[in-house]
Amino acid sequence: MVHEEGKRFILANLEEIDSGDVDAIVIPGGFSPDALRIHQGCLDLVRSLYEKNKIIAAICHGPQVLISAGIVRGKSMTSYQAAKDDLINAGANYEDSPVVIDGNIITSRVPDDLPDFCLKIIQKLLE
Repeated sequence: MVHEEGKRFILANLEEIDSGDVDAIVIPGGFSPDALRIHQGCLDLVRSLYEKNKIIAAICHGPQVLISAGIVRGKSMTSYQAAKDDLINAGANYEDSPVVIDGNIITSRVPDDLPDFCLKIIQKLLE
């Protein structure tokens, strides 16, 4: 754990994370998913969390990581409009809604949806 000016965060190698120690993962949008979706450690972690029914949240282009992890077929999801066809082609049921929850997968579209997205993640963590 790293401490800096009253903030705490963890620097972690994805391959070293034990999915049993994790309650949730939040996958950001923007350009980050381009790197994460080709990172084998990230894909393995997402699959392991999915198999353990842990919370997987993704916003904007983040659901593309879930596509690469192979966990979207038959799931209801949303994303940034540019990723819509990717989700549909991977077998997901696309919904143009601020937040879509299917089991323990929470997806959202854009930064304007962040308040609802964050609230749903918190509610799911409290279940």
